[in-house]
Amino acid sequence: MMIKTGLFFGSFNPIHIGHLIIASYIHQFTDLEEVWIVVSPKNPLKPELELLEEEERLKMAQLAVEHNPSLKVCDIEFYLPKPSYTIDTILRLESDHPGRQFVIIAGTDIFKDFHRWKEWENLISGYQFYIYNRPEYDAGDFANHPSVKIIKAPLLDISSTFIRKALSNGYDIRYMLTEKVWGYIKSKKLYH
Repeated sequence: MMIKTGLFFGSFNPIHIGHLIIASYIHQFTDLEEVWIVVSPKNPLKPELELLEEEERLKMAQLAVEHNPSLKVCDIEFYLPKPSYTIDTILRLESDHPGRQFVIIAGTDIFKDFHRWKEWENLISGYQFYIYNRPEYDAGDFANHPSVKIIKAPLLDISSTFIRKALSNGYDIRYMLTEKVWGYIKSKKLYH
């Protein structure tokens, strides 16, 4: 029997409790057996301007989920050509893990640029998408697509961008991060 595994892609710059709430909720309240947090070194549709080194982002993701056996961190995109594309990543993961059925976890905001994704037609026709609502975005025509399942996950109105700006301005935002991620950021003086 295939192990149904969610792939939650992101820069995670840094990973915060909003990401973890979504990953945990989707794992707990759907048919997924695991959720893999796929740290992306470079998003082909986003500028790199404020992107922390990939190894630092990976370490923070690992610290964030180290005591949750249902959430795992995946660094596969570190070993693929950059920028990485979802279709290439998922095909490689299928090759490396033939006993798993992969599901893409994303917010409704992906659909604003989805037509720009490499082989987006193959993704939407070949894979399931578990989509959580993002404020100000909807799934549009994709909401009724048979491959798309809308998940009403609880959302926190925080973002990695907000956290980076708050840290650079000296604010104490420790409760928006796990304790270990907060400690890592402080000890390494990241985002200052």
